[in-house]
Amino acid sequence: MSKLNLSQEEQGILSDFESGEFKSILSSSRKIEIQKIAENTFKKDKRINIRLSSHDLLAIQRRATEEGIPYQTLVSSVLHKFVSGTLLDVTANKHIKPNSLY
Repeated sequence: MSKLNLSQEEQGILSDFESGEFKSILSSSRKIEIQKIAENTFKKDKRINIRLSSHDLLAIQRRATEEGIPYQTLVSSVLHKFVSGTLLDVTANKHIKPNSLY
């Protein structure tokens, strides 16, 4: 395992965890249920091909590099957030002043 660059607080938490100070309160059946949900959430069983402009692809790859993830993972994540309704579009109401909503 590579050496992690942890803050003093993070190092304290890690030390407490490694010494057994933290215990899971999940029942074994709930833990199994959560593991199955996680596996199904991230299961990638379909492949798609899309055409993008070179400019957009470079921007996606640049953003993925900043996030430290592969660009396909970033695209998949954005699409998942969109279809699940959790994608926040900060530019959608850019022209509306915050105080003018009420």
